Amino acid sequence: MEFFDYFSQLYGERWPALLESLKGEGCATELRFGEGLEPYYLDEASVFAAESLGVLPGDRVLDMCAAPGGKSLVLASRLRGEGSLQSNDRSPDRRIRLSHVLENSLPEQWRSVISVTGYDGVKFGMHKKESYDRILLDAPCSSDRHVLNAPEHLKVWSVKRVKRLAVEQGSLLASAVDALAPGGTLIYSTCALSPMENDDVVKKILKKRPAMRLDEIAEIPAGADRTECGVHILPDHAEGRGPIYCARLVKSGT
Repeated sequence: MEFFDYFSQLYGERWPALLESLKGEGCATELRFGEGLEPYYLDEASVFAAESLGVLPGDRVLDMCAAPGGKSLVLASRLRGEGSLQSNDRSPDRRIRLSHVLENSLPEQWRSVISVTGYDGVKFGMHKKESYDRILLDAPCSSDRHVLNAPEHLKVWSVKRVKRLAVEQGSLLASAVDALAPGGTLIYSTCALSPMENDDVVKKILKKRPAMRLDEIAEIPAGADRTECGVHILPDHAEGRGPIYCARLVKSGT
């Protein structure tokens, strides 16, 4: 099957152990922000990606592809009701879930600075140019762990689809870069295994947008791998966490 052949070639001797770890349940942590509020369970690697944005109270923050909402919870907890958070997702069904998570898991004061929107992410760079201090782009991706555990998706997986997704991710990342204010910080993340959706997307934007540079994430989880552009957390080395890739970029000031 194409999926197994592709990743076997990509990861070599590491693939059998990685494959087994991907079949496991993962490593979720509980996010709870007060008495009487619903807890939310999020992979520890996803928490790391959101925390790596370095949000501070008062920041103007965009979560460009926010549903189902776990990373928005992390961002909101850093704002603590000061600044603004735009949690965006273009899917109406996914926005319903996103709104439920935010309304039921966050204190009212923190929710007061959050707006839920349904724009196409590729439009932000045009209509909200240089409007945000910090942007999280958790891009739609191959979701390989989910594919592996869903026979109907595994059957239709293809390298062509990975390449097509990488093009879409590049468009979203270009939009995020253009929407980022000078001096701002951006996290690009996926839950994909292939470099085509990770480092390769970042390298292309660095060539196209010379105002952007990589900002190394100094402290990374035990077992995480450093890549050319970012950090890749894979469950075989990181005690079940991931897969999550993230790269941090900053825009030069004016």
